[in-house]
Amino acid sequence: MPVTDSRGAAGRRRARRAVGVLAGAALLLPLMGAAPPAEGGSSAGGLQQAFAAASATYDVPQSVLLGVSYLQSRWDTHGGAPSVTGGYGPMHLTDARTALATAPPHHGDGTEDPRGDDSRAPLFPTAEVPESPELPARLTTLTKAAELTGLAPERLRSDPAANIAGGAALLAAAQRELGAPLSADPADWYGAVARFSGADDSATAAAYANDVYDVLRTGGERLTDAGQRVALTARPGLVPDTGRLRQAGLRTADAEGTECPPTVSCEWIPAPYEEFGDGDYGNHDLADRPRSQDIEYIVVHDTEGRWEGVLKMVQDPTYVSWHYSLRSTDGHIAQHVKAKDVAWHAGNWFVNAKSIGLEHEGFLVSPDAWYTEAMYRSSARLVKYLARKYGIPLDRQHILGHDNVPGPTAASVPGMHTDPGPYWDWQHYFTLLGRPFQPTAGTGSDVVTIRPDYAANRPEFTGCAAKGEPCPVHGSSAVRLYSGPGEHYPLIRDIGLRPGGGDSTTGVNDIGSRVSTGQRYAVADRDGDWTAIWYLGQKAWFENPRKSPAAIPARGLVVTPKEGLAGVPVYGRAYPEAAAYPAGVPAQPVTPLPYRLPAGQKYVAGDRLPGQYYYAVTFGTGSHRVVTGEDLYYEIQYGHRVAFVRAADVEVVPPAG
Repeated sequence: MPVTDSRGAAGRRRARRAVGVLAGAALLLPLMGAAPPAEGGSSAGGLQQAFAAASATYDVPQSVLLGVSYLQSRWDTHGGAPSVTGGYGPMHLTDARTALATAPPHHGDGTEDPRGDDSRAPLFPTAEVPESPELPARLTTLTKAAELTGLAPERLRSDPAANIAGGAALLAAAQRELGAPLSADPADWYGAVARFSGADDSATAAAYANDVYDVLRTGGERLTDAGQRVALTARPGLVPDTGRLRQAGLRTADAEGTECPPTVSCEWIPAPYEEFGDGDYGNHDLADRPRSQDIEYIVVHDTEGRWEGVLKMVQDPTYVSWHYSLRSTDGHIAQHVKAKDVAWHAGNWFVNAKSIGLEHEGFLVSPDAWYTEAMYRSSARLVKYLARKYGIPLDRQHILGHDNVPGPTAASVPGMHTDPGPYWDWQHYFTLLGRPFQPTAGTGSDVVTIRPDYAANRPEFTGCAAKGEPCPVHGSSAVRLYSGPGEHYPLIRDIGLRPGGGDSTTGVNDIGSRVSTGQRYAVADRDGDWTAIWYLGQKAWFENPRKSPAAIPARGLVVTPKEGLAGVPVYGRAYPEAAAYPAGVPAQPVTPLPYRLPAGQKYVAGDRLPGQYYYAVTFGTGSHRVVTGEDLYYEIQYGHRVAFVRAADVEVVPPAG
């Protein structure tokens, strides 16, 4: 390939070496847009050989290259599309300026009040996530790789073998900058791997390197999204030399006061608790959880903006808040609100008062703006830590997406947010949590857990780039529902989303007729390769062939209306009865949603919990109260979102099958 004279003789020599990498890989790699092969197929040699060739050319151990690449992309190419932070290819070489030129729109038309508390005026923040005019070095590694290899940036973005060569060149450069030899022993590369993360603090760089070496110790093999079989031989006894990291000159992050496990890097960047006139304040409420009330949920969000801009927003007292932000490039965590306090993040005050909110750097409507393995792993470690500390079960009744949080009232349902959306890989996430979704009952079970194969499950969506326009075909956690056993039947209707009775769509933000990995539903019927579940008061069908099932048999308690009742109300929050409120605390209405649980239908039940309301409408905490009632509720999986029914209205049916 041609190299411009402006790079000089040294650049031309580097380019010739990189071209040798491409030739050594025999140019067997498919273009990054190639579709995966048929089930069970593979392409021999190409990507694996590219790692070997880059290793030989730049004197970087092949295992180190493979370990770094796995932590960034799991060896996937993502069809040439950039990650949420502008990283390209198997090595996640970042070129954020190029990626910003085609940044995706924000998620949907959600207009929710993040507090979701009827005791206060609605809060509708309108600030756009600001973009930083200065890009940090971690977002421009592709530029440096181009200088080191002499390869054109476009080639590094689009050609997997070139991308791997660029990653190898960056690792070799980092090793030399640390004054270390280009050793054949992977144990000697810890400092360079830490530097490769792009982190500017030592804790994040070390956490990233620790993850890479964990990958090296455990090894692995998988078929990538481009149909390439890649393998890494396990090195169970590998102990890296961590001393070189001290020579990297990285800052020390302020971890004081954070509530994070020691296996992640965590920094305290507080959200402000401030008054700003007219009795108003922000951007969260002080509380005393779990002594005052249990923490029941962890809510997974995506940021719809990039790291620096998002951090500016959460530090604005007039904006909203969440407990933690997670960075895509390296999994770094910033904590903003103490777990004891209530952040304004989920659009439902009942859920806010009993949850911890995690914002992940990402974009719902950009299926190819992928999340890194580093962020998935860091998030899973944080969630495991929080779940253990607060006794939160690791299941989809308690680990919710923002798109699973119900609207608290009928009027709020259409405006609720829909992140992290259909492209968040719930199966992989729960595998990292140590709770992979597996069959827990026999084939005749009357409960199923939704579990499609993420990579092979590629439902069509619209509205990613523009309304009505098709989204790129991509792996997904979502399964679409129909009103009969076939795709020619209409989609299920959601009267909460469309009170006028309009049809559901294939829009990426339209959750009216779809389910997601890990959710459990009661079986209503079966017809050949199709299974029906009870969903939004209707019988909803999805394709579920035995050879490639979209759901697996499960066990679980289900609830159904008590005998003699034609149907029972469904609620978006579990509030106490009016008699439970003390003087000085206004009773909150127990208002049903526009849904019903009809007689004869069954819905999987989660927790049985008392009605509860946290009254906190003033800056001073003297008037704050947790009101707990006598009425009990069951959380149920009603549609795509969870909901609540009064325990007095339903009977519990033991699991069968």
